[in-house]
Amino acid sequence: MAGDESVFLRAKDRSYKGLTEDEQKEWSGPFYFIQAADPQLGLMKAWRIGDCDSGGDEWTEEVQLTKQAVQAINKLQPRPRFLVLCGDLVHAMPGCPFREEQVKDLKEALRGSDPDIPLVFVSGNHDLGNTPTPESVEQFCRDWGDDYFSFWVGGVLCLVLNSQFFFDSSGCPELMEAHEVWLESQLQRAIHTPSRHVLVFQHIPLFLHKPDEEDDYFNLQKGIRERLIQRFKQAGVKAVFSGHYHRNAGGCYDGLDMVVSSAVGCQLGDDSHGVRVVVVTEDDIIHRYHSLDQLTERGMDEDLKKLLV
Repeated sequence: MAGDESVFLRAKDRSYKGLTEDEQKEWSGPFYFIQAADPQLGLMKAWRIGDCDSGGDEWTEEVQLTKQAVQAINKLQPRPRFLVLCGDLVHAMPGCPFREEQVKDLKEALRGSDPDIPLVFVSGNHDLGNTPTPESVEQFCRDWGDDYFSFWVGGVLCLVLNSQFFFDSSGCPELMEAHEVWLESQLQRAIHTPSRHVLVFQHIPLFLHKPDEEDDYFNLQKGIRERLIQRFKQAGVKAVFSGHYHRNAGGCYDGLDMVVSSAVGCQLGDDSHGVRVVVVTEDDIIHRYHSLDQLTERGMDEDLKKLLV
């Protein structure tokens, strides 16, 4: 997909499907999108054999699961406005064996996506490295598009962030600073520009269950978390969507919904391989996780579909 004109939003603040930003700032009625996370080609075998530090030398299962997700989403009626993949697209870290092959095979699996359903790519720690560098960020941008950007769709402002800068930016402080300047400008924009909702997409969750939980590999550090929560609330952010945990989790804090979705690929808990259906109404963001088997056999839940009428 990357390198083709069909890739959605390769540049920061690009228009949605050929429509101008001003056209997309206007509320046009309820719609929905699909949020997915962590196809992470190569992790399933690596997890089974207890060698997750390797690049993962097999990924047939993840390719099939990704293709199943694409086929199920393609059949949905009405069409979702977009599909966002919230990071860890592949398992092999930058510079590791199998990296190029995994990226190539994921692109091929996604190539079957209906062109009327744009793809949004979010960077994860396995895409950039736990400590990203200018080189690893540049490689992600070549493969998948920009590591952060914003777009409007149907009256909703969407911010795609690089959460790895929040986790460890020691290898690229200048890139982190540029991201911070951009993020502050976007949050100020959200404050001063009318929108129906403001949504954030990032890989690492702010928190897994509650804002005052202890620091963990799967959440952001308390100090950073607390500052982001306050900034997001001030800007009117309604929900933050993430992956990384390979389990469903999250919670609502003072009107901010932290949504943690399990993986298309390897499950680390009891959830099924799946994606999240997110319905955007005039007043609310309603979301529900659907297993890939359920989505394939029955489509999205009927009560969610009724919200679109």
